[in-house]
Amino acid sequence: MIAFLFFLLVTPAHAGPALAICRGEYALCAASSTEPTGNSIVVNGVAFREGASICPVLRGPAIADLNLMNGSCNAPKGKVWSLFSNRTSYPQAPTWAWQPAVHRTFTTTAKPGGGMSNMWSYACSKIETRVNGVQLARCLGPLNESPWTGGRVAPGTNVVTDAPDGASNPVGGNIP
Repeated sequence: MIAFLFFLLVTPAHAGPALAICRGEYALCAASSTEPTGNSIVVNGVAFREGASICPVLRGPAIADLNLMNGSCNAPKGKVWSLFSNRTSYPQAPTWAWQPAVHRTFTTTAKPGGGMSNMWSYACSKIETRVNGVQLARCLGPLNESPWTGGRVAPGTNVVTDAPDGASNPVGGNIP
């Protein structure tokens, strides 16, 4: 994951995110799966299939792309931003117990559930009921969209994620 942050820092401004450190509540979707909603989401003028992920809400510093957040770390009322964090453990589905992050790579396919999703710096709605004491949020973001370039992620692309093997459309980032 650190290599990806370096990539973001050396990528030309026109092709990459506007990085910032936000402090406070945020959703961490790094180990989440994603289910298609049947809707579309437009990112920088490009339409993608929309997906929904359930993610734990955490507190602390996290990395954001202000280009997708109206230029501000302040989330709309009742919402949190889904951000990136270098936490080594956090609550994970299905029990939402705290578990170590396990980084893995996989190759996307065209089969249902074989893609990836990008939830980084998208708004999430807090879920009222806690599970195992953990505040959760429902996050909406694009399926098969690169968090680094905003382009489409084609089948056959290598992706890094913390989601377990077999997760549907894991949240992650394509390997440049």
